[in-house]
Amino acid sequence: MSELRYERLADDVAGLIAGGVLRAGERLPSVRRLAQERRVSISTAVQAMRQLEMRGLVEARPQSGFFVRVRPSALAAVGSRTLAEAPVAVDLNQRLVAVLEANQRPGVVPLGAALPAPSLLPIAALHRRYASVARRFPNLLNGASHTDINDPQLVRQLVLRSLAWGGPLDAAEIVVANSCTEAMSLCLRAVTRPGDTVAVESPAYYVMLQLLESLGLKALEIPTDPETGLSVAALDLATRAGQVAAVLLVPNASNPLGSVMPDESKRKLAQLMAARSVAVIEDDIYGDLCFDARRPWPLKSFDTAGNVMLCASFSKCLSPSLRIGFVAAGKYRAAVALQKMLASGGTNPITQRVLAEMFESGAYERQVRGLRRRYQGQVEQMMTAVARHFPAGTRMARPLGGFVLWVELPDRVDTARLYRLASAEGIAFVPGDMFSPSGLYRNCLRINCGNPWSESIEAAVRRLGELAVLA
Repeated sequence: MSELRYERLADDVAGLIAGGVLRAGERLPSVRRLAQERRVSISTAVQAMRQLEMRGLVEARPQSGFFVRVRPSALAAVGSRTLAEAPVAVDLNQRLVAVLEANQRPGVVPLGAALPAPSLLPIAALHRRYASVARRFPNLLNGASHTDINDPQLVRQLVLRSLAWGGPLDAAEIVVANSCTEAMSLCLRAVTRPGDTVAVESPAYYVMLQLLESLGLKALEIPTDPETGLSVAALDLATRAGQVAAVLLVPNASNPLGSVMPDESKRKLAQLMAARSVAVIEDDIYGDLCFDARRPWPLKSFDTAGNVMLCASFSKCLSPSLRIGFVAAGKYRAAVALQKMLASGGTNPITQRVLAEMFESGAYERQVRGLRRRYQGQVEQMMTAVARHFPAGTRMARPLGGFVLWVELPDRVDTARLYRLASAEGIAFVPGDMFSPSGLYRNCLRINCGNPWSESIEAAVRRLGELAVLA
């Protein structure tokens, strides 16, 4: 009888959700209230909620109760779109710079550049740490070297952190850089020459496309699934002819889809590219910000040939202004270190020591734990608002980490035109065609969810939905 009761209760709530009485993102009555009103035990009410969770209709939020799950229509795998079959030259730098500059204008609702709100970052703690390091180590700024690049204490902390990634990094392969972007640029310079072809996800992070353009490289778009990331089968086909020099991708919480590549796919990709001598450049900047309780291993963890170059920074967790990242370059370490020496020499030694102490003290881990929850909540709030305010037929990816949201509007909507309309009203976002060298995704856009929810953000999303009808 208990089973029948919880199934009946689950069916009743499901009917309210299907009929729109309970809307996406809305909080359900408490388990205690449901039990009282339906005259069932609390355990029966809990079973009903678990049943609804299994159906994908509701989700539990810690210390908040159960909520109607935002259930946008699942995005089709990007591979179902028509992708360019041949490598293409990249030409988006000037357009993209204009879009990103608009995000920084005073009064603009910052839904464009993927930047966290300063209020979420430990700025005061960093100031104190800088002052302390400068006071205790006055000799750090005494000289500079183009060959002595790394702070040994920072390298040690990076190696210790990697113990949780399926095996520690080799300290000898690490090169500290000025950012994750510089790290990727160094890797590309080390393994490609102008005119070479680089395989990228589609949609791809636009900074990666900017790097390819600046280095005179061609991009080959590889189909990418909104949940499982880049298609290894498609990459297999694309690299059989030996015309691809490198692969550039974001396996963990990809930007812009938020997908996480399964471990088995990471293993296959690492082995396949090593066998074909195709260098792999991995951006793991969002690895620490994946929503699952366990941090996903980077692709680098499955590399036994030294063929994967792991790039990351801490701009999304501590501060973009730190300008510090690193690359674990595997067998390409010497070539990457040479490029670093030629490009910028050593990275700021005080900042390196500050970061090392943030790790050693546990401050970084505490910061990341809090941010994961905040970013996940902000992404969910954005999804709820988009589901409520955007036109019928809108679909969304469901990010598994990070703080950006990929939205696919009905085919008739041109997000470049939508951007112009929104920008005139002080609302920023990044149009979808900026994520494709061949101009795909013209009805898509990416929204930054890095800011705490506010009335101004809610109003901006509502207005975007209204403008989408006109675009």
